[in-house]
Amino acid sequence: MKTANHSNTIAEYRISNVERRATPRRRRRLNAIRYTLYAMFIAFLSLTLNGCAGMFGYSDESLFPRNIESVRLEMFDNQTFRRGTEYDLSDALAKRIEADTPYKIVTSADRADTVISGQITEISESALSIERELGGVLERELQIVAKVNWKNLKTGELIIENQSVTASASYSTFQDQDFKYASALAANKLAEKIVELMETKW
Repeated sequence: MKTANHSNTIAEYRISNVERRATPRRRRRLNAIRYTLYAMFIAFLSLTLNGCAGMFGYSDESLFPRNIESVRLEMFDNQTFRRGTEYDLSDALAKRIEADTPYKIVTSADRADTVISGQITEISESALSIERELGGVLERELQIVAKVNWKNLKTGELIIENQSVTASASYSTFQDQDFKYASALAANKLAEKIVELMETKW
């Protein structure tokens, strides 16, 4: 880049010196050479920048499939005894799709290009920290496991087929946090991971 710029400057300097002594016809030829040099330099610069972009992974290509415009989101089937998490997940996923993808959420199957469905297969809790003296649980971790499907309603293709996704969040009753608090956090993280699955794998 620096060498090309330096060479271009030297060429311009030489042309300027010759141009002072040139006839009108020769000046036209010198101007043509000057424009050619400019064009070559711009082309070199463009190729260099494009090469750098490819080297470092930059691209203006969409991260998501382009032949899709809308998504119908079905309520996830909660197969656990913990009720309510399916609402947290559906709400978080709808917001994530609207905010982080080029797609629109639609409620009508007739208007939707695709449909996302799934099942919450597991909701579990485990102790992260325990009080030494009384043995009470100070902090718990909530984990949600779900299976996700994404189907193209126009072609019947399963873009995502029975993909397992897991997310977790912690809560502490000593900080006035409860299961519902952790459920909403974990559901939001799960929604983020589902949207990542929707990205095109290059």
